[in-house]
Amino acid sequence: MSALTPARSAEGGPAPARTLRWTGTRGFLVECPDLADVMRLHAHLTARPERGQRQLIAAARTVLVTFTSEAAAEHAAARLSTLVPDAHDAGSGRTVEVGVVYDGEDLAAVGELTGLGADGVIRAHSEAEWFAAFGGFAPGFMYCTADAPPFDVPRRDSPRTAVPAGAVAVAGEFSAVYPRVSPGGWQLLGRTAQPMWDLSREQPALLAPGDRVRYVPVRASATLSAPAESEAGADAHDAADAYDAAAPTTDAAAPGLVVADPGLLSLPQDLGRSGLGDLGVVASGSADRDAARQANRLVGNGPAEAVVETVLGGLALTARGDQVLALAGAEATGTVTAPDGAAHPVAARSPFALLDGHTLTVDEPTAGLRTYVALRGGIDLPQTLGSRAADTLSGLGPGPLTAGQALPRGVALEDRGAGVVMVGDPEPALRPTPAAGDVAVLRVVPGPRDDWFGDAGLARLSTQDWEVSQQTDRIGVRLTAPDGGAPLERVRHGELASEGAVRGALQVPPSGEPVLFLADHPVTGGYPVIGVVAREDLGLAAQLPPGAKVRFVLHPVPAARPDQESPA
Repeated sequence: MSALTPARSAEGGPAPARTLRWTGTRGFLVECPDLADVMRLHAHLTARPERGQRQLIAAARTVLVTFTSEAAAEHAAARLSTLVPDAHDAGSGRTVEVGVVYDGEDLAAVGELTGLGADGVIRAHSEAEWFAAFGGFAPGFMYCTADAPPFDVPRRDSPRTAVPAGAVAVAGEFSAVYPRVSPGGWQLLGRTAQPMWDLSREQPALLAPGDRVRYVPVRASATLSAPAESEAGADAHDAADAYDAAAPTTDAAAPGLVVADPGLLSLPQDLGRSGLGDLGVVASGSADRDAARQANRLVGNGPAEAVVETVLGGLALTARGDQVLALAGAEATGTVTAPDGAAHPVAARSPFALLDGHTLTVDEPTAGLRTYVALRGGIDLPQTLGSRAADTLSGLGPGPLTAGQALPRGVALEDRGAGVVMVGDPEPALRPTPAAGDVAVLRVVPGPRDDWFGDAGLARLSTQDWEVSQQTDRIGVRLTAPDGGAPLERVRHGELASEGAVRGALQVPPSGEPVLFLADHPVTGGYPVIGVVAREDLGLAAQLPPGAKVRFVLHPVPAARPDQESPA
């Protein structure tokens, strides 16, 4: 069967009815009639990606597909309107056995809920033919289902603050294994000694979508072991504790920089690790990518070199050897102090020399939130999954900078055979940068779930100025309704099955106050997304300080785009 065939099923009947729901300008959710169709479509697009396809995330009822450009997304949308998955793709997974000690805290409760008793639950769970449907929540967490699910059980009324790594759990018709210590509300049936996520393996995730899974009862004498990266901390939201504890150390004597003071929060960042959403890994990377690119450009680096992202100033870096640096992003200057105490200022967005033993201190910004410090040659820290980015949600990559930490310099472009590469000329600011009290204007493309709020919801979103709360980090910007305003109200009720999410999504929890997803957002989310901030405005969104205000302007839908409700 060719990659694109007339809209007929493998048996010759009509193709399943699907709907496209655009999420921003470079991607869309494909709504499928059931999980089986999700798996077939996902397998097909994995084996035969569309031109410019960047990310592919399966969920319970949808497949999120994103692209490198608007043109590629619109081209693929037209092609997908006639796509029938090749039946051979869906059965290409492996069979993976997971040994389980069935001694979970909720085993008896699940036995009562299902009427099977504890022994019956063990038998039903271990004899079912499970398969890995889609990832999400955390790296290595895989939602497994069965053609005939053995039971359908609710989540716990009160989620646990820390579910142990290796816990085998069920919720609804799904089964999964927690790959690391994390909060969770699933019912615990037992535990496994097999690490679900191990960066020392060629494929870190034990399971991938399409794999068949057999839960095999083992003796209770089995002991639980976990990969080093899952032992770093109990709370996935704690940026100081959640990072890969097994990351190799760096050469403390190498030319580069030494952290004299890390400031409030300083993280190594690059352009992130895209294409791993199916494994529960978000791209992460610099929150304001445009500013990170500008800082690298000023010192003569390529755009993907690692930089330091620091929040609200206070970062101090001492040169080991003569170095060239630049600041970009927030409106922040710097102060260079010599060993004898003499000091002089350095400007933002202009390269400068930092001589051996001299220290740069990043001043508190007068506007904006995040300042990027680029080092000529780049910062040569170890890579995790091909990136030096610190992901504060999953804990992947290097941790926050600490006093005394060495940041070795990488190899400059000219030393890689690129010829002489000059530092850049001073540049203007990329955009007006907001301070507390200022109003920032962000363009937003409605969807994919704007129908949950109706025309009145979109009108409210775009006619009142939302306030940036103190609860703002790299995961998302939490917005509150202004005095005299009101939160968003749903016109549809019920629960939305978790589905893939993108950077810039405006997810609306039951409070009605939106959360604007940034670089470390969850791979999937279960609250409706009323709109997605235009890609060109994501850097501005990353610079919103607490106390700033946001005015959303609805971004027109391109005329060439297929209607969101058209069948695909």
